[in-house]
Amino acid sequence: MTWPELLAVSFAAGLVLSTVTSPVGVSGAVFLMPIQISVLQIPSPAVTPTNLLFNIVAIPGALVRYSQRSSLRSPLTAVMLAGTVPGVVIGALARVFLLPGAQLFRLFVAAVLLPLGMWLCWRAWTNRAPTSNAAHYSRSRISMLSLAVGMVSGIYGIGGGSLLSPLLVGRGLAVGIVAPAALTSTLVTSVAGAATYVVLAFTQPGLALVPHWTTGFAAGVGGLFGGYLGAALQPRLPDRALRSTLGLLAIGTGGFYVGESLG
Repeated sequence: MTWPELLAVSFAAGLVLSTVTSPVGVSGAVFLMPIQISVLQIPSPAVTPTNLLFNIVAIPGALVRYSQRSSLRSPLTAVMLAGTVPGVVIGALARVFLLPGAQLFRLFVAAVLLPLGMWLCWRAWTNRAPTSNAAHYSRSRISMLSLAVGMVSGIYGIGGGSLLSPLLVGRGLAVGIVAPAALTSTLVTSVAGAATYVVLAFTQPGLALVPHWTTGFAAGVGGLFGGYLGAALQPRLPDRALRSTLGLLAIGTGGFYVGESLG
């Protein structure tokens, strides 16, 4: 792939994915990974810090738009960060020392995304109405869930909120409450995760731990515009449609990884 083609594909992928996923508080990194692996041929495990770089560049676009409607500071954000930040550091260590190979990594991702996607689709079509009240959600339960999600995110390279948002939305919390908190959590967690990979790159010179800067920045710039657009569209989109779309994307991405592993 030529240099202009690499830039164009990365930018377009970031733009489209962020537009679709930012209304539900997901940066798009969770679905960018297959494009990086199969189309852009980014080696493992460098694809993980590249995804974190994408988050750092892309997410501010959506947050700027969300901040125009309400404050980004919320109790839900603080609880998320308390778990996802330490979790992503643990996950980054696990990625480097336990899951460095591409085959095992793909199976791990499929095992996370397939059941999550099916659960989201099922929850989207039940009759449970979303609620705007986060007070009844146990802080300790969200903190423990955030820690587990942070660890998975450190392995996958998607920040904390990209998995936490679907879980909370699937449990019935309103998308408008979850989305800005999840994106804020993802941004901060991605910075922590990227910093961890930078340190590991110095201590493990034999592994490809440096992000692919061109891809990360090009996709991130596309995501910057797409995130702003998606956040602007969010109030006009029904919660059920948003949750169903996210679930179907998770199933499709998980199925892709299964096919790649078996192929």
